[in-house]
Amino acid sequence: MKTLHLSADGQGLDRAAELLRGGALVAFPTETVYGLGADAADDRAVARIFEAKGRPSFNPLIVHVSSVDQARRYAEFSPEAERLAAAFWPGALTLVLPLRPEAPLSRLVTAGLETVAIRMPAHPLAHELLERVGRPLAAPSANASGRISPTSAAHVLGTGDGGLGGRIEAVLDGGPCDVGVESTILRPGTAGAPARLLRPGGIPAEAIEAALGAPLEPEAPVAENAPSAPGQLASHYAPEARVRLNASEVGPDEVLLGFGADKDRTAALNLSPSGDLHEAAANLFDMLRRVDAQARQAGLSRIAVAPVPEHGLGKAINDRLRRAAAPRDA
Repeated sequence: MKTLHLSADGQGLDRAAELLRGGALVAFPTETVYGLGADAADDRAVARIFEAKGRPSFNPLIVHVSSVDQARRYAEFSPEAERLAAAFWPGALTLVLPLRPEAPLSRLVTAGLETVAIRMPAHPLAHELLERVGRPLAAPSANASGRISPTSAAHVLGTGDGGLGGRIEAVLDGGPCDVGVESTILRPGTAGAPARLLRPGGIPAEAIEAALGAPLEPEAPVAENAPSAPGQLASHYAPEARVRLNASEVGPDEVLLGFGADKDRTAALNLSPSGDLHEAAANLFDMLRRVDAQARQAGLSRIAVAPVPEHGLGKAINDRLRRAAAPRDA
């Protein structure tokens, strides 16, 4: 299969929408990362997402919608969910909500759960595509399961490093993603139960807590083969080289991915020389790919990553790095 490279114009959007309505897989940009889109009501199309990515079927998908009204047709909104949507949609926040029994979604999307992960992306191209398709799109990150997420069309089109070139019908090219890490995933609170942070992401937890006027509770540990939301698998976002975190020095078999001032100029690449967490988040996945390639070319087997502060977007960056460094199958 040849993967089409569609431009971000009316003709490209029309072709992408036509393919999606016909059951094809089309990668498209969001403000976070590129998503692998399929009609969320089409069992065969959704099944092809799992096949193309090599994603386990117990891992649910995020449904992307064009409006809050559309989201309400698929999920039940509590008052707190309504407040969160008003504050952060469109944007990098995914809400895990009760699935409406009559919702015309493939059960593969929810992995059989009674909840659905749903968000309204802020990227104008994603919004226009959703409008033209006229129905929600299931769209996990457009990369092979467990590998580094894509933040450009070139990442998706690649046949190595977790790319999907030749395995999907098309990529809609909207340039590099602005945020660079996936959405924050949240289970809104209900009467007597606080809101729970299921995955840190593009909207800092501090901003959500300020909007709610209450702290977020962390999610209780989940079984590796029974996640309650997307993005909870322990090993994920992994380069080929092994990753070592919070490195203060570089070993003989390592290449360094830096953050902040690098006085000794030992870092092959630097997420943000100025220590800007927004810049670091936007650079994270691209630089993981590039430093992995440098390690491979130099015959090195490990990537050492400099410490990143654990606040704001640093929480999302460190979450992705910890998953990239987690033990995995040989």
